[in-house]
Amino acid sequence: MARRRRSSEFNVWPGFVDGLTTLLLVLMFVLSIFVVAQFYLGSKLSTVKEELATKDSELARLTARINELAEQLGLAEAEKDKLTAQILALETTIADKDKEIATVAAALAASQAAVAASAEELEAEKALTEDQKSQIATLNAQLAALRRQLASLQEALDAAAAKDKEQEVQIKNLSQQLNAALARKVQELQEVRSRFFEALRAALGDRTDVKVVGDRFVFESDVLFGSCSAAVSGAGRVELDKLAAALIDIKDDIPADVPWILRVDGHADATPLGPSCAQYFRSNLQLSAERAIAVVEYLKSQGVPAKRLMATGSGSEWPLVSGYSAAALAQNRRIEFKLDAR
Repeated sequence: MARRRRSSEFNVWPGFVDGLTTLLLVLMFVLSIFVVAQFYLGSKLSTVKEELATKDSELARLTARINELAEQLGLAEAEKDKLTAQILALETTIADKDKEIATVAAALAASQAAVAASAEELEAEKALTEDQKSQIATLNAQLAALRRQLASLQEALDAAAAKDKEQEVQIKNLSQQLNAALARKVQELQEVRSRFFEALRAALGDRTDVKVVGDRFVFESDVLFGSCSAAVSGAGRVELDKLAAALIDIKDDIPADVPWILRVDGHADATPLGPSCAQYFRSNLQLSAERAIAVVEYLKSQGVPAKRLMATGSGSEWPLVSGYSAAALAQNRRIEFKLDAR
């Protein structure tokens, strides 16, 4: 039992050594951290000191600059005060000169009035001399001669007026003749238009999509073109062949001095162009114009003289009927043909 007690007392010492070793390690770790912190803080302190030194230098430079600007400002204010004093002196001088000018002007006006009064008194007191009487006689003789010349000029003017009246009569007669000739040309063109309409009616038959409106033949665009297209369709070429044949048939019978022309007017409906159509045409106006041009080019290819054709595009500005029904839109999409004077 004594040996067991000695054995227990002997076993306490290694635990104590281990605890002391652990404590020493902890102290060494804490000391290491403290040394590192001291090094880091020393480095940061050195950096802060350098920055403070730089800031102090910059502050000193700015202070010197402020002092310099303050000095310049003081000089500028002194110069300003000096210039202000000079301006006030000049204004005073100008005011004095204005007063002097006003005084001189008043004196000058009084002098002019006195001179005018003296001149009137002198004219009233002055009598006609012999030389002046001779000059008056000469002037009277010249006046008589001028009156005779005026009488001659009046006679010439009367003769010219009579001649003008005669020319007015001639001009009036020529105007009447011109109007009569123009009326004859209009009548001839009307006769040609009637023959053209009759020939075209006979060629086209009783189509409901082709009609006469006033003095125009109207083709619905669907007769001549496909949807969103400015190329004459096959069916459209058939109809245009009939129109070209009728026009060629009568053109040789039209008097050479009748200035006729076939107007081809393209029209569109008021519906905005869809996305698929907008990639080819910017607007309904462009579509209607290009369709009219396509018709003119086709008629030229069929033998109609180019100088007798004219193409125009009106877009949707002149609808034939009102409304937005399918029938109304179809009628407003059209090509009009009008035989007219150039």
